[in-house]
Amino acid sequence: MPELPEVEVVRRGLAEHVVGRTFSHVEVTGTRAARRHLPGPADLADRLTGRTVTAVQRRGKYLWLVLDEDEALVVHLGMSGQMLVESADAPMEKHAHAVFDLSSASSAQQLRFIDQRTFGGLQLDDLVPAGEREVPTVVAHIAADPLEAAFDQKAVVRRMKGKHTEIKRALLDQSLVSGIGNIYADEALWRAKVHGRRMTDSLTKPALGRVLDHAAEVMREALSQGGTSFDELYVNVNGASGYFSRSLDVYGREGHPCRRCAMPIRRESFMNRSSHFCPSCQRSPR
Repeated sequence: MPELPEVEVVRRGLAEHVVGRTFSHVEVTGTRAARRHLPGPADLADRLTGRTVTAVQRRGKYLWLVLDEDEALVVHLGMSGQMLVESADAPMEKHAHAVFDLSSASSAQQLRFIDQRTFGGLQLDDLVPAGEREVPTVVAHIAADPLEAAFDQKAVVRRMKGKHTEIKRALLDQSLVSGIGNIYADEALWRAKVHGRRMTDSLTKPALGRVLDHAAEVMREALSQGGTSFDELYVNVNGASGYFSRSLDVYGREGHPCRRCAMPIRRESFMNRSSHFCPSCQRSPR
C-alpha cells in the first residue's frame, strides 16, 4: 500500500496538473470505486461535474482534492489505486473506474482513476477545522504526520511512552502518527537500531524520538526519489515509477547481508504482514 512518500508524490503531480481546472465532464463507472458515496456512482459523477479544483492536500496516507464550495474529493489509493493525467485520446486503461475531463485552453486532458485490485475509491466529503487547517471529515481522526508543520514530536513521544505496546505497532497507529507504513517503519527501526517488538514504555524518550527522526528522514529520502515502487501498480500521475526500492536497507532484503554488520537480514510475521530486521543490530527483546 502506498505510504506517505508515494502519496505525496501523487499529490505534487496532481497539484501541478489539476489545480485551477474544472471537471467539465465526469464518469464514474466502477461501483466499488464509489462505494463510500452512498447515493452511488452516477450521483457522485453529477455532483463533481462543473466543480473546480482549488488545491490538492494530504495528511499521512490520505489524499484529497479541495473543491469550490468547501467540499473535497477524497481519494483512497488502496493497494493499487492510480491517478493519471493523460491526453483525452490516449487508450483507456482496462481498470479505469472514473474519468474526469479537465477544462483546458489547449489540448484536451483527462484525470483518470485506475484501480486494478479495487480496494481504493472516491468520496465527496465536507471540510472541517483541524487545528490550523481544514481536512475532510473522514480524515479528522488521523494524527499529523512527521512531515507536517503541525507535527508535535514531543507530544507523540509522551503518548508512546505512556503506552504498553510494541514500537512498530505504535508507528503504524495512524491515531498516534500518520503516514508511516510497513516499509518505512522497518527502515526507521533499522536506522535507530531498535527491534520492532520492543515495548514503547521500555524505551527512553530520546530513543523514541530517534525512531521518529529516522522515520521522517527516510521518508524524505524516499520522496526525493519518487517513492518506492515494487511493481507497476504504484506510479506518479505521469506513469513514472519511484526508485527508492534500490536504497532500502532491510525491507524486502531477507537473507541479504546487513549494510552495517553483514549479518543476514531476517523476516518474521507481524500483524498479517512481515517485519524485516537485523538480528545483530536490532536485538530482540527478552
